[in-house]
Amino acid sequence: MGRLNVNTISKAYKRYPSQWARLREWLDPQATPRHEAHWVLRGVSFEVAPGEAVGIIGNNGAGKSTLLKIITGATQPTQGTVTVDGRIAALLELGMGFHPDFTGRQNVFMAGQLLGFSIAEIAGQMTAIEDFAEIGDYIDQPVRTYSSGMQVRLAFSVATAIRPDLLIVDEALSVGDLYFQHKSFERIRQFHGQGTTLLFVSHSMGAIKSLCNRAILLDQGVPIRDGAPDDVLDYYNAIIARQETDQHIRQVESETRRSVIRSGNQAAVIEAVDLLLGEQSVRAVQIGEAVRFRVDCVIQEDLDELTVGFLIRDRLGNDVFGTNTAYLGSSQRGLKAGERRRLEFAFPAFNLGVGNYSITFALHGGHAHVNANYDWWNQALVLQVVPGSDFQATGVSYLPTLSHWV
Repeated sequence: MGRLNVNTISKAYKRYPSQWARLREWLDPQATPRHEAHWVLRGVSFEVAPGEAVGIIGNNGAGKSTLLKIITGATQPTQGTVTVDGRIAALLELGMGFHPDFTGRQNVFMAGQLLGFSIAEIAGQMTAIEDFAEIGDYIDQPVRTYSSGMQVRLAFSVATAIRPDLLIVDEALSVGDLYFQHKSFERIRQFHGQGTTLLFVSHSMGAIKSLCNRAILLDQGVPIRDGAPDDVLDYYNAIIARQETDQHIRQVESETRRSVIRSGNQAAVIEAVDLLLGEQSVRAVQIGEAVRFRVDCVIQEDLDELTVGFLIRDRLGNDVFGTNTAYLGSSQRGLKAGERRRLEFAFPAFNLGVGNYSITFALHGGHAHVNANYDWWNQALVLQVVPGSDFQATGVSYLPTLSHWV
């Protein structure tokens, strides 16, 4: 249960040049069509296995929400079919359908029936819904007196009152308060751990990495990437950074022989990177050792400014730490084509926790690579941090700690 098959889904909306054209077509449907088809999805196909967690990402207008509405049956596709095995719970627009003049309790019964629950099932879950929503006496007040956050709380509680086979979430929790967001994501994780299939749309890269074991990237209604979240998000990041027509995205082989993403307009290019312990090139260091990142680059066009940055990620692809020369006050200006530069980032104590990490390096203008991306080299280095001689700890950071009884 919970299997989803999306087979060559396409969706087009009619676009009319004016209201009169719409009226003329309606009055004379046999005449030449007066609209043009605006395709928001084209030939989307993928399959989600039971228990899998898949993130859907893409820019605004990429077709993510339309795809989810087709999967849930709220919108019909122009072409293609969708097959779902099991019961769906969809969190698309939380609170949509609540009647403002009815109480929260009355709306729970109406919304629950729209989700396919019987009145007996809703009544049996009412106490749990109230407890999870935590809106107190407002449950018996008209919904028009609710804040948007309270509506989100109640709607999420109803939609997830009974564990579904397939849970679809479309950035619906972004308007809730932080406490309820954490609480809701924990329930989503619990459902997934119990076997619920998850289809998740979010602009939060951290949420995609945390919740999903697969990601699909949509661009202008077409799926262009499907794979591990870390790889797909890196490709998405490269697309976001693409500002100039001559900039391109290319595949490079990393030290681990994995295919990784490298992007930029090549106005400046990273020639080599290294991790140094003293003067020795290493790929494994002990906690707390003094190390340096070395970056060699060549300037290929005259540049007003050159910023060099790095980003450390853990083995799951979560961002651990990053900075750049703009923030450190050491970017260079007035560079000429043909010049070469070497920069080193020094760490007096490399206090990362035990584990494997990757380092991404970037050359760009300004404080962020999305302004003028010269060269973004994902996973340019892979390193291992091993235990030192001090006390043991867990996690991705190492914070020297003293303890005493009071």
